[in-house]
Formats: sequence, C-alpha cells, structure tokens
Amino acid sequence: MLTRRLVIAAAAALPLAACDLPGPDSTTDGDAPMRITYGSDPSQFGELTMPTGTSKGVVVVIHGGFWKSAYDLDLGRPLATSLAEHGWTAWNIEYRRVGDGGGTPSTFDDVHAAIDKLADITDVDTSTTLTLGHSAGGHLAVWAAGRQLQTPWRDAKIPVTGALSQAGVLGLRAAHDENLGGGAVEALLGHAPTDADIAYDPQQQLPLDVPVRCIHGRADDIVPPSQSLAYVTAATTAGADASVVEVEGDHFVVIDPDSEAWVRQLELLNQLAAR
Repeated sequence: MLTRRLVIAAAAALPLAACDLPGPDSTTDGDAPMRITYGSDPSQFGELTMPTGTSKGVVVVIHGGFWKSAYDLDLGRPLATSLAEHGWTAWNIEYRRVGDGGGTPSTFDDVHAAIDKLADITDVDTSTTLTLGHSAGGHLAVWAAGRQLQTPWRDAKIPVTGALSQAGVLGLRAAHDENLGGGAVEALLGHAPTDADIAYDPQQQLPLDVPVRCIHGRADDIVPPSQSLAYVTAATTAGADASVVEVEGDHFVVIDPDSEAWVRQLELLNQLAAR
C-alpha cells in the first residue's frame, strides 16, 4: 500500500501540460493532462485527462488537505490517471484554499466555477458528472452535489449526478467540536460553525436528490469514520439515497490507486453512473 509520502511523490512525477492548444485558457503536451483555467487566480485551473475511446462520463476529482494551501491537486493526479485508464474523463481541479485567498465563500465559488467550466470544453459529455473528493475534498464533493439548491449557486450549468466521498469531512459542526485539522473548520468559515452555515455544510443540507456514496478507512485517525456514518444515517433518515462502505486502512488508503479500496470505488462510480 502506498504511504502518503509515496502518493505525493507519484503525483508530482506525472507530466503537466505545457504547450498551446486552441483557446487561451488551455494547454497540453502529448498524452499529458490538458491544463484549463477557469479564472484569473493562479489556483483557478484544472487538469483534464481523457480516456481512450468512449467516455463513461466525467469524474471531478477534488483533493483534500483540510482546505489549506499547503496541499494541492498533486494528490488527485494518480486517481485521475487511473480513472482515465478505466474509461472516465477525469477533471482534477485546483481551487483557492485557506492561506492563498480561499475560505468562505471563495473556495466554494471556485469549486462551483470549476465544475461549470466543463460546459465550455469541447467534446466532453457532462450528462453523467460525478464528484470524487478526499477528506476536505469529500466535503466539497458532497457540497457540490447540492450546490444548486443554495442561493449563491442556483445558476449552476452542470448539475452533479452523483458523489463519492473518500473519508470526507461531512459534518462541519462535529468536525469543529473534535478539532479536526487543528481548527480547520473555523479557518474555512471564519468563525465556529453554526446552524446559519447551511450553505456550506453537507450535514445540514439533507435530503439531497443526488445519490451519495461514502468510503472510509476503519483505522482513520485524521477524519474519523463517524463523519461518514453520521452523514449516511442522517441522510437515509431524511429519505436520501446514501450509503457507506468501510474498508481496512487509514486516512490515505482510499486515495491509493493500487489498493482494494480503490477497486471498490471504481465499482461505486460505475454504479452511480448507471443510476
């Protein structure tokens, strides 16, 4: 199993797009991901990796790191590569994070804009658009599945058709109470979370009309499995389509593309696409 250090090293070794393509906001280099900007900030871009042959749909990969600028989309590159190998169009997005202009609402605005950018990309079929996010990215993946229900983002061009949370931070109030990420929730919101933060908190947005799948390592001591379990319990009680799979391993097993946990996630993505 890859350690976190090896996952990051493998991600950094992947090629990044470098030469001009039609359009001022995109670059590519051979088989490398296409780098596409969706705004003027250095963090407002994504990397598009296309499969060979017909695509099953789009998977938006949202990296974690407790919304902090110390972490970036390097974490999502191995997953994007694997997704393309398994027939998916992978859209690995970067966004403004706490420490580089992120927080509330800019982080959320960026994820919204990055997903909607898909509407402008030629030859990308968005009829199936799934979000896949790890840790804080899991929070953003599930948030994005219901963003069009919240006033600031009701103009969403690309609705999310299903979400897969990988050890996601799905309840902001519980995460704050447990001091996950050393005060990361308060840093994201600019204050301790309350009932008034419904626009940003998946736990408060139930029920969603979009299916949500969660996967979590039983030995996760960074984001405890209770985050996924509590979300799914509340979601199903409210009548939503949600379920959780617990796997052996820690916080990072779910982003190891060589793990059995990843094989299970590929199955879950196929199931979400078939709904």
